[in-house]
Amino acid sequence: MSNYSLLNRLQYQFFKYLIRCFAAPYFRIRYSGLENIPAEGGVLAVSNHQSHLDPPLVGAGCPRRMNYLARETLFRFAPFGRLIYAVGAIPLDREGVGLSGIKESLRRLKKGEMLLVFPEGTRSPDGEMHAFKPGFTALAVRSKSAILPIAIEGAYRAWPKQAKFPRPRMVNVHYGPPILPNEYENIDERELVKLIENRVRQCQAELRKRPVFAKMAK
Repeated sequence: MSNYSLLNRLQYQFFKYLIRCFAAPYFRIRYSGLENIPAEGGVLAVSNHQSHLDPPLVGAGCPRRMNYLARETLFRFAPFGRLIYAVGAIPLDREGVGLSGIKESLRRLKKGEMLLVFPEGTRSPDGEMHAFKPGFTALAVRSKSAILPIAIEGAYRAWPKQAKFPRPRMVNVHYGPPILPNEYENIDERELVKLIENRVRQCQAELRKRPVFAKMAK
């Protein structure tokens, strides 16, 4: 497991607490499927991507520490860079193929940590989930990690791509049943990407059945 310093662990828990305190009244955040999160071992968490809110809100609901992939450019502003580093961000270059970032991602997964990725590659322009890009599955395959499908709903309405600031809208996050290594070891990358995408869509469908979101869809 991780060998984070006591200070780093306290920082992570402090920022997680602040996010939950802010999200509870402002976004009326609700989490479900927590029982599906593996209690230990490497986990590649895979989510749809609706807004800038997704990484902190998805991570804040998880009982385990979550690591994130972030563009290298986000680390250039020193105060913000220190903040996201403290909460587990791993820098990738602007094309998302930085070798050092990939190596660090694999290292953390092999150590039994969780890593959150957004395979759509960018925030949704319309709130709908778009096709997953290939490549991310290698992290799970090479580390023999469980794959945890996740969906977030309401984050697009709270902070759409074209808006400068978030608005008070309800946001829900659902963690689906994990895909274990023995379930995907004999299928190729294209099939695995499709399987994961379908599982995330099922999580989103679960959220969209809820009255607050079903009413908005009409």
